[in-house]
Amino acid sequence: MAEETRWLSPAEQDVWRTFITMTAALTDGLDRQLQRDAKLPYTYYEILVVLSETPERALRMSELAGLRGSSRSRLSHAVSRLEEAGWVERRECPTDKRGQLAVLTDAGYAALAAAAPGHVGAVRAALFDRLTPEQVRVLGEISAVVLDGLDPDKQLPGNRCFGGAAASDDPHTPDPAARPDHGQPEVAGTA
Repeated sequence: MAEETRWLSPAEQDVWRTFITMTAALTDGLDRQLQRDAKLPYTYYEILVVLSETPERALRMSELAGLRGSSRSRLSHAVSRLEEAGWVERRECPTDKRGQLAVLTDAGYAALAAAAPGHVGAVRAALFDRLTPEQVRVLGEISAVVLDGLDPDKQLPGNRCFGGAAASDDPHTPDPAARPDHGQPEVAGTA
């Protein structure tokens, strides 16, 4: 027998629609800022961020697709555009001749470093400057709970521990668990 549908209550429906509208507007606003200021789509920025965080700035294409929650064909198209810009190179995987690595070039790292301050400003203005420290903590906790349900094997990036000693309410105190895409990339002479 089919399980009975658990319809959303009016309050849940309001929260759901507000959440969906907010996340779409936030992503769209961040994409517009990056396109305008850095000539870089948000999805490409995120690829550069992931590569910048890996050893030797290189990652298997299949692994990169998984970390970005993207299909391999969509990622391949994005990497092709990043190759055209000189920001990423494809190389053969030394341990698996069938696989390819996406490698962040020095030019790609410089593009990321140049784009990061404007992106951080947009993230701060659109989200964090509007919230109290308590709301930021609660948003982190809620996001972690939802992410754990969607990704129980923890394949996707994201801090899932909030409110402990690693979290800081001081925006000037580096948080080692914070994602570098919302902070300044480590660039020689600026860290």
